[in-house]
Amino acid sequence: MERERHDDDRLRVSDREREEVVELLGKATAEGRLTLDEYTERAGAAHAAQTRGELARLTTDLPDAPGRSPARPAAALAPASEKLLAVFGNEVRKGAWPAPEHIEARAIFGDCRIELHETRMPRQTITVDADAIFGNVTIVVPEGTDVRLTGSAIFGSKKSKLSGTVAPGAPVIEVRCRAVFGDVTVRPPRKRWW
Repeated sequence: MERERHDDDRLRVSDREREEVVELLGKATAEGRLTLDEYTERAGAAHAAQTRGELARLTTDLPDAPGRSPARPAAALAPASEKLLAVFGNEVRKGAWPAPEHIEARAIFGDCRIELHETRMPRQTITVDADAIFGNVTIVVPEGTDVRLTGSAIFGSKKSKLSGTVAPGAPVIEVRCRAVFGDVTVRPPRKRWW
């Protein structure tokens, strides 16, 4: 066993092997086993990996890795939809919560913030209906997320502040906007300096 591990640390990997690991990581993220930040970090390490040992270490804690048995799917743990409403106030959804398939966020003279950078993503696609009427809806996702921003802005704005490229196999966040004297913004998490 030790000799086999030592050989894996020396054997060079192909692009196909790297892509298989990235696909496995994407599946694990969609099932909620990895957060988007963990996915981004591991997918980057997979693309930079030179040996099989480096690739193997990226999936040792995942049930679909070779030699592991699959666990119950995380999709069963997440609700189908969730609503956030901020009227003359603030509404925030954050932390490691199981993100539903559909999120409805409505800010009327208020602020809604949906933080998806630490969530468990049990599904590959999440749809967010964002209404900002004299208010703001902010959706926080890690760089590398595939965000599709559609809808309209009348005397307001809809914008994405993501600057990185979309990671292969990344979850898709579909944001359908309606901004009237308000703003719908998709941005990466703020960096902490402590």
